[in-house]
Amino acid sequence: MGIKRREFLASVGSVAGIAGLGSVPALAAAAKGGQGTPLYKRAGAPTEARVDDLLRRMTLEEKIAQMLCLWQKKPGVQNPDSSFSIEKAQAAYPNGMGMLARPSDRLLGRDANVAGNSGATANRGPRETAEYVNAVQKWALERTRLGIPVLMHEEALHGYTARESTCFPQAIGLASSFDPELVTRVFSVAAREMRARGANLALAPVVDIARDPRWGRIEETYGEDPHLCGVMGKAAVIGFSGETLPLAADKVHATLKHMTGHGQPENGTNIGPAHVGERTLREDFFPPFEKIVKETKIAAVMPSYNEIDGLPSHASRWLLTDVLRKEWGFQGAIVSDYMGVNELVTRHSLAANAKEAALRAVKAGVDVETPDPLGYLSLAELVRENRISVKEIDAAVRRILKLKFDAGLFENPYVDPAQADALTATPDAIALAREAARRSAVLLKNKVDDQGVGLLPLQPNRVGKLLLLGTHAKDTPIGGYSDIPRHVVSIHEALEQEARSQGFSFAYREGVRLTEQRIWGKDEIEFTRPEVNARLIADAVEAARQADTIVMVLGDNEMTAREAWADNHLGDRITLDLLGQQNDLARAIFALGKPTVVVLLNGRPLSAKLLAERADALLECWYLGQETGHAVADLLFGRANPGGKLPVTIARDPGQLPMYYNRKPSTRRGYIDGVTTPLFPFGYGLSYTRFEISPPRLSQARIGVNGSTRVQVEVRNVGKLRGDEVVQLYIRDDVSSVTRPLLELKGFRRVTLEPGASSTVEFDIQPSDLRFFNTEMKRVVEPGTFSIFVGPNSVDLKKATLTVA
Repeated sequence: MGIKRREFLASVGSVAGIAGLGSVPALAAAAKGGQGTPLYKRAGAPTEARVDDLLRRMTLEEKIAQMLCLWQKKPGVQNPDSSFSIEKAQAAYPNGMGMLARPSDRLLGRDANVAGNSGATANRGPRETAEYVNAVQKWALERTRLGIPVLMHEEALHGYTARESTCFPQAIGLASSFDPELVTRVFSVAAREMRARGANLALAPVVDIARDPRWGRIEETYGEDPHLCGVMGKAAVIGFSGETLPLAADKVHATLKHMTGHGQPENGTNIGPAHVGERTLREDFFPPFEKIVKETKIAAVMPSYNEIDGLPSHASRWLLTDVLRKEWGFQGAIVSDYMGVNELVTRHSLAANAKEAALRAVKAGVDVETPDPLGYLSLAELVRENRISVKEIDAAVRRILKLKFDAGLFENPYVDPAQADALTATPDAIALAREAARRSAVLLKNKVDDQGVGLLPLQPNRVGKLLLLGTHAKDTPIGGYSDIPRHVVSIHEALEQEARSQGFSFAYREGVRLTEQRIWGKDEIEFTRPEVNARLIADAVEAARQADTIVMVLGDNEMTAREAWADNHLGDRITLDLLGQQNDLARAIFALGKPTVVVLLNGRPLSAKLLAERADALLECWYLGQETGHAVADLLFGRANPGGKLPVTIARDPGQLPMYYNRKPSTRRGYIDGVTTPLFPFGYGLSYTRFEISPPRLSQARIGVNGSTRVQVEVRNVGKLRGDEVVQLYIRDDVSSVTRPLLELKGFRRVTLEPGASSTVEFDIQPSDLRFFNTEMKRVVEPGTFSIFVGPNSVDLKKATLTVA
């Protein structure tokens, strides 16, 4: 008989009066110790001592259980209505369970393989998730021999991936904000909502360096630059976890992923081999991971699916043990990506069977197999065969148990279902989602008239008849790893409200459609037929003839670029331009000569050459989350001034790839049939006002190899509106013993200035900003000159020279 909400509450007493995220008092008291209480249950004892005590009490089978996770096999511990069954769990997993995946999803039938909204079954809301988690923890604490609580992991790429939770801009949008403090606030909300429902481990952030826009997962990243990814990733980890242990009651552990090379796959297809050498790994792909491991309380790291030089990351001891643990000092758990261990068999042909794959993964350093026990079911057999030692098992289990103690799960395993609901999508969270969306947008073009005035911001008294076009102006995409928020504000909804309040005429036409559905988790994609779009385009053009101002929403949706997680679930693309018949609509509208604003909603950078040439104004909004409409209206009508910058280079054509700013000197000699310059460079973004940035001034223009200096820059708002500028610092080692990039971002600062105001921005240049790996793969700072650049993007730069002697 399964445990239902009423039965559970009756068994532990009412929790309605519990404040915040505290535990059920009667149960918490039993865990706090006293005379005769085992050391591991004594809340005041040192964590290491508690771990040691518990580990000594565990059998081999109980230890191995901590290395297992449960997801697709959850129906085996659930009732037909998807409620948790203590009796089934006790029979199937008598030794407990280390981790349970995605307690918020319902997992019924074919729906049991999707993170977020599958379109088939509604996932659990806040209260039901909390009740489910409480039931799981009740089983683990009361019905297993040692009472070890369970880690509950959830996805949280741009907010908690669960029904009704607050949805923020997609990661690539957050990166465009160049605002790490904002990112920390965003993931603090995500952590609060997760912990309120009982989740305690986030499978985020993604700090892969993204170097191929064909790759459908580029939206999950913070872009192409190691420094930007490291700073934003660190900000996310602090938002999730804080800066101290044990975790606060509203914090969760975070997981760095995916280590590494994932973002530059062969052919641009997901999990393709990464053709990079050790130097490229150390100088480009490793830095975000190393920075976060050394500067935060990061709890977990997830290996990547791909291979590097013949070794998949899940089987690379050099990567996971020699570098991550021994060089960088990582003390947390290594958690496999979903099916990553088994793919050593099924995809890489590195192991003959699941047992051999488990052996390779454990030897490499993987502590937990997710999402379900396959190869790790053979761990006891491998120990009996003396192929894995008990010492190796103990090391892994020690790390897993520490996460549980650090999360306070032994003292506070339960959550209050009423609080779970009350702490979801609160007014402050929704306001933050709107702020984050405004700060994530990038203005790529704003054509000015003879008086030097741009089309944007729109003036309500000059808009006349405003026509809104685009299927996703009404049906709002929010990106992958999303569920269904309580309310998503569409651009249509917001502009309709704007028209009523401002007194201008408003009309809408669908214009063009991409797919017949936009369900990220669904395998099959039904693209809209050309004849359907031909009718929609004709209708839109007819309406546009009567309009004075046009806002056209184009881009992608969750099915046209996404994670390709299986051979029957693809998401990568050959082309970089707008998909389908969007350019047909755009050409027809541009031909009318009406003032036209194009708003892009998309997850990957688009080589939208037609839009860049013909649109009067072009806003790159990525996926802005649940407050998309409000944010776009704020930006269009000037209540917010765009200040975001591109975290990626936007190529003109796939033939230019790879196309990233921190290239080597020998690149881009030229083509006979095209140019080597990007459509838009890294760090680029305009404003409704204008800024002037002075040349950099060095406090010391000559330093030693262990010395430092300070860079000062004056930035002034010389326009007529309040706005934001992102001052960017780049460094180039002019001559070096191995080739170095032409530019490397080493600092950035987003500043807000009133018209006529100025500010002094300072950056400190330390030896770590100048060093690189020499021919012996040692980090050094070589004497010589360094060019120090500052500017608003990676092209329009001013220079000073630093001499290192």
